Amino acid sequence: MKMIERANRRRGRRAQGGFTLVELLLVLVILALIAGLVLPRIIGQAEGAKVKAASSQINRLSMAVETYYLDTGRIPERLEDLVNEPGNAAGWNGPYVKSTLLKDPWERDYEYEAPGEHGDFDIVSLGADGQQGGEGNDADITSWE
Repeated sequence: MKMIERANRRRGRRAQGGFTLVELLLVLVILALIAGLVLPRIIGQAEGAKVKAASSQINRLSMAVETYYLDTGRIPERLEDLVNEPGNAAGWNGPYVKSTLLKDPWERDYEYEAPGEHGDFDIVSLGADGQQGGEGNDADITSWE
């Protein structure tokens, strides 16, 4: 009877030994396939979210420029005037935005022109690629569109 119990214990230990190399490789292949399908979609959505954030920030900056104009009677010469009071801005009642809002989601400064070609002022982010023009996530994001 003791021999049978010992044999059963040995078989039980071998049965609970763990995964084989083939099983581990199969799991790794499945994980790699899932990552190959899912990661590109997630990365694409992250860039799309940055485009939306840039558009929202440009709208916020445009409102701040208009508020600056209402307070001082003139358009700011540079976006930094929305954060730090320039010496010649009577009626300045800022800061109108946080300094972190002066950079786009790709950590580049917004381009600002006053007077602008499309209105009293233009605010532009060059998109994901940092170059003028482009399509999709690389397209310019502007205050006039």
